[in-house]
Amino acid sequence: MSDADAPRYFSRDLSWVEFNARVLEEALDEDVPLLERWKFLCIVASNFDEFFMVRVASLKRQIKKGTSGVDPSGLSPETQLSRIIARSKEIITAKYECLWNDILPRLEQEGIVWARTGAYSGSQRTFVRDFFNREIFPVLTPVRHEEPGALPVPGNNRLHIAFLLEPDEDSEMRRLGDYAAAEEGAAGPTPRQGPRTGQGEQEELLAVVQLPPALERIIYVPEQENRITFTLLEDAILENAQQLFPGYRINRQGCFRVTRDADLGVDEERDEDFVEAMEQVLESREYSDAVRLSVVEDGDRLSERLRRALGLDERDVYAKGSPLAMGDLMPLAHISGFDHLRDEHMPPMPPRDLSQEEGTSFWDTLKRRDVLLHQPYESFEPVVRLIQDAAGDPEVLSIKMTLYRTSGDSPIVGALEEAAENGKQVTVLLELKARFDEQRNIRWAEHLERVGVIVIYGIAQLKVHAKALMIVRRESEGVVRYVHLGTGNYNDKTAKLYSDFGVLTTREETAYELNLFFNAISGYSAIPALNRLALAPVGLKTRLLQLIDRERRRASPEAPGLIMAKVNSLSHPEIIDALYRASQAGVKVMLNVRGICMLVPGVPGLSENITVVSIVDRFLEHGRAFYFENGGAEEMYLSSADWMPRNLDRRVELMFPVESAALKRRLKHVFEVTFADNVKARVLQPDGSWERAAKGGRESEVRSQKVFYEEAKSYAQAGEPANRKEFSVRRKPL
Repeated sequence: MSDADAPRYFSRDLSWVEFNARVLEEALDEDVPLLERWKFLCIVASNFDEFFMVRVASLKRQIKKGTSGVDPSGLSPETQLSRIIARSKEIITAKYECLWNDILPRLEQEGIVWARTGAYSGSQRTFVRDFFNREIFPVLTPVRHEEPGALPVPGNNRLHIAFLLEPDEDSEMRRLGDYAAAEEGAAGPTPRQGPRTGQGEQEELLAVVQLPPALERIIYVPEQENRITFTLLEDAILENAQQLFPGYRINRQGCFRVTRDADLGVDEERDEDFVEAMEQVLESREYSDAVRLSVVEDGDRLSERLRRALGLDERDVYAKGSPLAMGDLMPLAHISGFDHLRDEHMPPMPPRDLSQEEGTSFWDTLKRRDVLLHQPYESFEPVVRLIQDAAGDPEVLSIKMTLYRTSGDSPIVGALEEAAENGKQVTVLLELKARFDEQRNIRWAEHLERVGVIVIYGIAQLKVHAKALMIVRRESEGVVRYVHLGTGNYNDKTAKLYSDFGVLTTREETAYELNLFFNAISGYSAIPALNRLALAPVGLKTRLLQLIDRERRRASPEAPGLIMAKVNSLSHPEIIDALYRASQAGVKVMLNVRGICMLVPGVPGLSENITVVSIVDRFLEHGRAFYFENGGAEEMYLSSADWMPRNLDRRVELMFPVESAALKRRLKHVFEVTFADNVKARVLQPDGSWERAAKGGRESEVRSQKVFYEEAKSYAQAGEPANRKEFSVRRKPL
């Protein structure tokens, strides 16, 4: 592609598809431990599920409505959808080739064996039959499908098995349809005969069985010592399916699942009971329009029957091979006894900034200095402990916080409950519109309200995505406000898997403005005027544009300036255009973008000074951090917000400065290590492709996540990092 042909923006959704291709690369990488490769295959499957439920569903609705126009990349909805489907099917094909030709054979060599229907040994067949009769058969419910009519497949992404049947004329068993036919004089087609096709022939009968969600998908089969053998729930059903249809022959059987439109929302202007309306939305997702049909094999008469019954086009059928719904098979990655097939254990370390002198309280430590937490290399436990200590501390007066996503057995929610029961005022903004966590959040909201917590269900028309906590404590010198602001959710589980930042502080100016923020989201307060904090959707984007433009205006040949940013996604045209202008002025722009990136780097005259890298490794890169050189007066910010229209224009987000010089140095070091990564980094090219960062020899390899963990470990053990490498930000020669 020539520079003249380079687009100004990449397609948002096609960029996301390429992110999933980078995730798949980790599964294809033979240097990655085997069970970690399995894990990445499962992540690819889960990622695509959500993508089709939301983004593809939205495109299909636009096409159905006849929406005209193009996206910022210049593509119509139809063109976007066609390209998404084509590229997705390429990735899915590569995923199953990797599974069957590489990972499963290697797992078998290591002693982890998938026993499949049709290939059971005699003892395995006996075990599976007995298990089926005892545990599975009583729960199954075969449902017939008589055209015309909707396919009896409620649920979104639930696994089913379809059967094509015909009466077994050699069977001596009588069928209910036989009695009906005899009663009516055998007039017209009966269930025994089946519906007629357009050619006057009889179609086979179609029956569907849903795999019960309450049953474990993975079934472990007794095997010789030192080997783990498993089969899947669908294998056991397929092996013994004839017991479900006595008096009929099974001509064809196969697994399938239907992905439905989950991009549904509440009409917040008309629905008075928001919780009830949200519950109705969750229910409607189970019966919404079909978006995708996933089958083991495509093009045969079974998949065609299913496709017609769902009203889908041929291109909406995805032949995935077996097993379907790989995202549900993540537990296999954690099977015990095979640690040599996993990444080395990396337990979170105690935070370096929270080393306490003997006899010093947690509260006193936070009053003396700001604390930076870099998860999961450092533990999230101090935040949990802070809330737990506050719950039982008689000097604590109130706790205020936002909750967007949290774990199913959250110790934070338990601490909030305890605090309310101890008579403290506890206020929680619990965002019910957090997609796919709505049901859990509704349950937590109702639970917290019962114990006296003031629960706010978000803000009409906006999602509250900010991550903020404030604890108010009475002390000898007066009331002190302890603040935590972060880039990630208050979720103790994902804090061990996601790379995030958080700052603990008692700075009076920050605490005051956060107090204004909580008042604004909980009551009728006007939008507060903030100086240190920046609030979306009213001021955060403007502040970012000002910071980028300031760097542009300060740029000179002698001091071109530097912007570094770390985000999950970059898709806001105004931010992208501002970065282009900065690049044209000579500013060096270094971006670490995990997922979607609509910015086109490396185009002469437009973005030649912009570099974009993406890192896909064992931990999910989730933090948002921004650095501006500012003529030597460096500024560093952390934020809950990605650089996307939804975050900057349609959500409540916070950006906050890092004011401690020591913490600024730590975060700058994070950037330096990130951009030095030459093991897991990919570099975005002007044509939209991603290339691995150039590797040096083994001695010069830099794997950023490993560096961060080793440094955290060294600090925890010795108070300073052992053999700490120095990294310098790579700059284009002047």
